[in-house]
Amino acid sequence: MLLNEHMSKALFNKAGIPVPQGLSVFPGSEETVVPDFALPWILKAQALTGGRGKAGGVLRVDDAHDFAPTARRIFGLNIQGHSVPFIRVEPAVIIDRECYLSLSVSRSRGCILLTVGREGGVEIESGGRANLLVQEIHLPAGLAANQIRAAFFHLGLDKALFGDFSALLATFFKAMLDNGLLLAEINPLVLTGDNRFLALDGKVEVDDNFAELNPAMETYYQPEHASHEENVARAAGLSYVKLDGWVGLMVNGAGLAMATMDLLNFSRLPARNFLDLGGAADHTRMRTALELLFGDARVRAVFINMYGGILSCRNVALALREALGDREPDKPIVARMSGNDAAGGIEVLRAMGCDTVHIASDMQAAIRILETLKPQDAPVIEFPAPQTALPEARPQPTGHVSTASLGIDRDTPILVQGITGREGQLHTRLMQAYGANVVAGVTPFKGGQEILGVPVYNSVAQAMRHHKIGASIIFVPPRMAADAVLEAACNEIPWTICITEGIAQHEMLAVFEQIKSSPTQVVGPNTPGVIVPGQTKIGIMPTDPFMPGPVAILSRSGTLTYEVSARLTASNIGQSVCVGIGGDPFIGVKYADVFEMLRNHEATRAVVVLGEIGGQAEENLAEYVVRTGFDKPVVSFIAGRTAPPGKRLGHAGAILEKGGGVGRKIETMRRAGFTVCSSLEEVANETSCILK
Repeated sequence: MLLNEHMSKALFNKAGIPVPQGLSVFPGSEETVVPDFALPWILKAQALTGGRGKAGGVLRVDDAHDFAPTARRIFGLNIQGHSVPFIRVEPAVIIDRECYLSLSVSRSRGCILLTVGREGGVEIESGGRANLLVQEIHLPAGLAANQIRAAFFHLGLDKALFGDFSALLATFFKAMLDNGLLLAEINPLVLTGDNRFLALDGKVEVDDNFAELNPAMETYYQPEHASHEENVARAAGLSYVKLDGWVGLMVNGAGLAMATMDLLNFSRLPARNFLDLGGAADHTRMRTALELLFGDARVRAVFINMYGGILSCRNVALALREALGDREPDKPIVARMSGNDAAGGIEVLRAMGCDTVHIASDMQAAIRILETLKPQDAPVIEFPAPQTALPEARPQPTGHVSTASLGIDRDTPILVQGITGREGQLHTRLMQAYGANVVAGVTPFKGGQEILGVPVYNSVAQAMRHHKIGASIIFVPPRMAADAVLEAACNEIPWTICITEGIAQHEMLAVFEQIKSSPTQVVGPNTPGVIVPGQTKIGIMPTDPFMPGPVAILSRSGTLTYEVSARLTASNIGQSVCVGIGGDPFIGVKYADVFEMLRNHEATRAVVVLGEIGGQAEENLAEYVVRTGFDKPVVSFIAGRTAPPGKRLGHAGAILEKGGGVGRKIETMRRAGFTVCSSLEEVANETSCILK
């Protein structure tokens, strides 16, 4: 949740960080609003973008009579594609000095970065490397006194200001933790003529997971910055991004949704939106999703692409039928269903008897149907057709020796943390049905019970006094899940799989810092888990797509894992192990960690890596493969190639940073000897070729 300057300053002010007095003025009220502070006034456009000053969005008014016409001039601006929903008015400030201050969560470094600059302003990085001092802050230890001193001396401030600066920085850091901020920036931080520090401009980004867990943060959200559709989707818990095409897209799971968006765009059937139902495609969400797609005049047809994992395709079809209310849909629908109860879902759709509901047997069949529905006036958006990136050469041996092993098989004793909850019981039953060796469960204050024949303990420590535990799986709500990971790691359980999604990023940063010396391998959070086909599963994945074989699958997406596994299985290519490493920005086991184990895994002859836009996970893996001379062939696929820059698609880790990066990611993988497939259809074909 990105806040505008006005709301950023409201948050700063509440936290005790000094900001200028200010008020908001909306279009139509500029003639009646009279600021109650002295002239001159500074009028600032409140648009969620940079470059406001250069675009004429920050203007000074010295005469009250000029206020209304100046405000109207700003309201009429379009700043880098953003309209101006309102302006903030502040008194002008006498500035003695400007500098820069920010705290940001660093995905690459796994910590919080404290950055100070001797000079502030819009060209903060143009002052050269000497201008900025960047220090790493690790949680849970937090901001250290020596870091405050280093920042102060870097800025070269007068000794008399040290007390005020120390208090400001401590308050700033506390505000970041208390509000779950991913970014808190003051640019510029000014020293006024009377030697006071003042946050003259501010920028704040709130962790969506933290906001979800703390409803009070909703007061900082301003719907004026989003479209009507985006606000409706947000209220319904849908992941929705508006695009420029004509095919309305509805999918379950971010990875599969990104892959489907790419397929449409590369097929010259451009998507009008990205819409991820997630794992809860209930009647309410389905109805909201259809209202969004049918209510958008630029949506000319709807593509529903479902792979049922936990989600039942039949339930999705029933929700669709109810949402339509036994009437013919306003626009043609193309539906493809696979996985959990796909036959039941298709049966429901056929029984509806709607001429405009088209059932596709697979994704390519859906594309062929959509081509027949393409309107004459459909917008033309060109996406360069992707080519499969074939490897330059296989990595050369380096003499690297690994002693790591997977250590998960049919006999691995499993502990379920949160076993008494609904999800814990459901998936314990499903794991047992697959043959998983579930020996114990933990739920605080529920010890002494027995669930599904499994004894329940109050703590992990208690369970381990009675059982040997090889792996734990966590079904614990987001508020408590990070502590559950910490508990498992402190007890040195070899593997801990955290299914929970929605954990605040600060909390996982703190946990991973605390368990650095633990031998526990943490998978996730926000993972479907681990499955060794034919032996055991420690997770929530369906079992139908998998069969034993020689190919390991590593993925950041659950639905994409199921989709590709099903395609491999249909091609008679089985899997040795499948690991969902998790879709969050901060996870435990990385691709390279699993590769280190697979080197000595005799059952694995090849590896399929299912990646996504965002982060450096795939590049880091490529570097590892080259550096260590990994000798097993790798086939890969990257979802989200056609994503709009700066938009988060589904889970928190999937965001294409401005400036691109997908091409560089693919080229780095190719140079490391990976075969990077251009489509899901090619994954099975390329895997089959390298196994021959």
